[in-house]
Amino acid sequence: MAKVPGATTVKSRLHPSLTPEGATELYRCFLLDRLDALAALPGIAPVIAFTPDEAESAMAALAPPGFALVSQRGGDLGQRLANLLADLIGRGHAAAIAVDSDSPTLPMAYVLEAALTLETKAADVVLGPCDDGGYYLIGVRVPRPGLFQGIPWSTECVTPATLEKARGLGLRVHLLPSWFDVDTEADLRRLHGELAAGHDGPARTRAFVSTMYR
Repeated sequence: MAKVPGATTVKSRLHPSLTPEGATELYRCFLLDRLDALAALPGIAPVIAFTPDEAESAMAALAPPGFALVSQRGGDLGQRLANLLADLIGRGHAAAIAVDSDSPTLPMAYVLEAALTLETKAADVVLGPCDDGGYYLIGVRVPRPGLFQGIPWSTECVTPATLEKARGLGLRVHLLPSWFDVDTEADLRRLHGELAAGHDGPARTRAFVSTMYR
C-alpha cells in the first residue's frame, strides 16, 4: 500500500520538522527501500497498490522489475484494504497480504512468516500490530470485508478493534511481533537512534536520516 511521492501529500505530521519537501523525500526513501526488500523475498508475487490514480506512470517509474501495479479503490482505508485483498484473491492468489510503506526497518522475516501462516492455513487472518495501535500488515486467505468495517482508523484502537471484529467473525488470528511505523517527530527520532546504533538497515532511509539530529 503506497502513495506516489510527489503526487499527493505524505507524512503531514512531519511537515513542521522536515518541511513538506523533506517529508516527501523521506517517504520516497521509505518506499524505495521497502520495494527492494519485498523484491528479494522468495515465493511472493509483489504488487504495489498505489494512490492517486493519475500518478500511475510515476509509480511505474519507481517500481522494481516484477511488480504489478493496481490502483487503490475505496473511499476510506478500510474500503481500500478490503477491495485490494479481495481483488488479489480473485485473481487466483492463494492468499493476500497488505503491508504498509511507513515502517522502514520492519524485518522481512515477519512478511515471510505471514505468507507461510496463510499458505499452510494455520490461521485465517495474519495481523502485524504497530506500537501506536495500528498495524503494519494484514493478510487473509479469503475476502473478509467485515474486518475493515467500523474501524476507527488513525487511532490507537485500530488493532484492538480489528481483533474484536475477527473474534466476532469466528476467525483464527495469527499475531506477528509488534513493530513501529514513522508518523511523528518522536517516531523519527526513534528511527534515527536505532539506525545510528546499528550497522545495517534500509540504505536510502539510513542515508537520509543520518544527517538529522547531530
